[in-house]
Amino acid sequence: MAIGPMQIVIILVIVILLFGTKRLRNLGSDLGTAIKGFKKSVADDDGDKKEDTAKIANDEDKADSDKK
Repeated sequence: MAIGPMQIVIILVIVILLFGTKRLRNLGSDLGTAIKGFKKSVADDDGDKKEDTAKIANDEDKADSDKK
């Protein structure tokens, strides 16, 4: 069963009536802040993984040169 544009409008009106515009605005702001924090932590984690990989590669290069 597909939801049409009229059903979406009705759902949005009901949500606005239940929660109010101020509470929805705060909820949207909080959600945006949470998403930004999540993206930042994922980016930091990726950077840490790259640094760890580079460190391992450098350690392996040093070990290979010590063997020679």
